[in-house]
Amino acid sequence: MAVWVFSEESDGHASASALELISKATTMGDVSVFHIGSGSDAAFSELGAHGATTVFHLTTDDHLPSASAAAALSGLIDEHGVDVVLFGMNNTDRDVGGRLSARLGRPVLANAVDVSTNGAVNVTSEILGGTQSVVTEFTGPGPAIVFVRPKAFAAEPSDGGTPTIVPVATPDTGRSGTAVIVESHVEESEGPDLEAADVVVAGGRGVGSGEKWAVVEDLASQLDAAVGATRAVIDAGWVPARLQVGQTGKTVKPNVYIAAGVSGAMQHLVGMKDSGTIIAVNKDAEAPIFAVADLGIVGDLHQVIPKLTQALQDR
Repeated sequence: MAVWVFSEESDGHASASALELISKATTMGDVSVFHIGSGSDAAFSELGAHGATTVFHLTTDDHLPSASAAAALSGLIDEHGVDVVLFGMNNTDRDVGGRLSARLGRPVLANAVDVSTNGAVNVTSEILGGTQSVVTEFTGPGPAIVFVRPKAFAAEPSDGGTPTIVPVATPDTGRSGTAVIVESHVEESEGPDLEAADVVVAGGRGVGSGEKWAVVEDLASQLDAAVGATRAVIDAGWVPARLQVGQTGKTVKPNVYIAAGVSGAMQHLVGMKDSGTIIAVNKDAEAPIFAVADLGIVGDLHQVIPKLTQALQDR
């Protein structure tokens, strides 16, 4: 089975989602990658190390990439007889995948947490806030276009070597391909990256206010952890939106997830329920977060968390 993975280069490296998808794709069939970006040696090396044998590379320069990427990918799929195309859930992935679906007249399955092949392509998706799973089988002509949730698969280097690089010509997409990027801004952040951190300390509405948020940041600092937040905290304006964990935020899978004042709404659980060890602190003994927690502490977080922070400082 021919499985293709979409990859977008960022800061000279392949995206984390692409490496996760390639690792999964190697268990499904022959893996090729459609990669957009400047095409650094580091990015190509990462793609090969995770199992890509062939990388079709499209350079988009300063143009918005989606229109030309979808057009080029559509032509390659017709030429090479691709069975499955895997996309992450990043903005460009979704834009290119949506355009590809329109060009090919093929449906899209989104929010996948697993993909398997047994003659047909089967996609497992979570619904109802992650409380139920649905398996959908593609029965029509290929390719199956699948959007996969972050952290659904582990990015595991294989014995792959240097992939074969195939340059792709930029197709003429008319007016849709004329938009250019005139300026870029990178949001400044401190501490470990939320999606890659081994430890995450997340705060919920139970923290009380933005003025009390330091209790979360102080503990995170002692643990060299990333800081996360629930949708309610983001909506209240206590912290930036980039810290949101959940269905409409980021998906994390750290070794340890500490939830301080987090009630455990389904929308939040979707983004963190697969963490290694979940520790919850909440004064409400009936809070849903305790249903997924490995260790639960019923108490006022403003009494519990500072004592834990102090104990770490005294070590």
